Amino acid sequence: MLNISPNSINDQLDRSAYNSLKNVESKKSGKVFIRIVFIVGAVILGALFLPWTQNIRSKGSITTLRPDQKPQTIHSVIAGRVEKWFVMEGDYVNKGDTVLFISEIKDEYFNPELLTNTERQIKSNELSVNSYMEKVKSLDNQIDALSQTSQLKTQQARNKFRQAKLKITSDSATFKGKEINYEIAKKQYDRIVELHEEGLKSLTDLENRKLKMQKANAEMIEAENKLLTTQNELINAQVEMTSVGAQFRDKISKSESDKFTAMSNMYDAEAKVTKLQNQYMNYSVRTGLYYITAPQNGYITKAIQSGLGETIKEGSEIISIMPSEYDLAIEMFIDPVDLPLIKKGEQVNIQFDGWPAIVFSGWPTISYGTYSGNVYAIDNFISDNGKYRVLVKPDESEHAWPDALRVGGGTSSLLLLNNVPIWYELWRNFNGFPPDYYQPKDFSKDLKNK
Repeated sequence: MLNISPNSINDQLDRSAYNSLKNVESKKSGKVFIRIVFIVGAVILGALFLPWTQNIRSKGSITTLRPDQKPQTIHSVIAGRVEKWFVMEGDYVNKGDTVLFISEIKDEYFNPELLTNTERQIKSNELSVNSYMEKVKSLDNQIDALSQTSQLKTQQARNKFRQAKLKITSDSATFKGKEINYEIAKKQYDRIVELHEEGLKSLTDLENRKLKMQKANAEMIEAENKLLTTQNELINAQVEMTSVGAQFRDKISKSESDKFTAMSNMYDAEAKVTKLQNQYMNYSVRTGLYYITAPQNGYITKAIQSGLGETIKEGSEIISIMPSEYDLAIEMFIDPVDLPLIKKGEQVNIQFDGWPAIVFSGWPTISYGTYSGNVYAIDNFISDNGKYRVLVKPDESEHAWPDALRVGGGTSSLLLLNNVPIWYELWRNFNGFPPDYYQPKDFSKDLKNK
């Protein structure tokens, strides 16, 4: 009893009847209490020097390392109407197995003879291309023939022009000779006239000489006329030589114009053939898209489109599939303040939802039911939730993760950092300091070498 009140009842109380009060007020019980307090304090003080593994706790989920191993949805490339389902939810399908058959809903593809008609159009335009090619060849031959004929005609005109020039030279010489004969005959006639006047020559001689002079004059005129005719022939030969080149150039130009027109039509026909071939392939591929197949081996999980006769749009999600083969990983998010503490290859202790575990965050070696992993990748950009995403893959040196894990399951992860005393960890948390920043040994050596 403390005996604080002035109204004491010690004289009214029989202490021998209360064993508990007797033990508490005895000097021996006080010593035991002091001893217990001292032992507990010593234990607590000793525990403060025990090692503690700093860690970063994070919630996450199970995912896969490769994008092609994640759950995906099968889409329809074309619009159509659901006609028949070939699978049920939960079925296992192999790559290429038919999942769904759809029919056409666009009127431009309703014709069942669409491929046949397009093929006929292709053949028709190919024949047009061949016809234009033959026409181009014929025009090439025609142009070659005109070129050869032009050369021959030009050579012929040149020869005729040269003959006319030589004939002019000959006729000029003949005219010159006739002119000289006329001058001689005239001089002789003049002398006969003088001799006749003197009575030395008879009138008959005078008349004969006059007749010879007239004959020489006529021959001179005839030679001059012939010379002029030859000169006209030379001019005509020159004009003909010029006109032959122009005439054949016009013919060749016209043939070349026809040739280029035929080539243009041929190229247009070839373009039509190419366009029709492209359409034919598009129609053929579209026909194969009526059967929607599985892109890889996996399990059908959920039908997004259901029923028969429903129409679906281009690119619509039809059904979801989970690949049967995948490499599991953990997707966890950390705060930006903890990002400098994490390096690739660091160890992570993982607790999976549904798997019982006893976790001591500071002593991972005595935890039970956790699985080991290593940091595989760290995002270089922040996520929408304001944290950085970290991928963790299984640690192959430890026991394997459970086979029953499924993508999307929840996890609780401990990313292990440095080992420190418990008192330091309490002091750090009390002051709000981040965990110790440290570098792996290999990295520290490389830094010192630099």
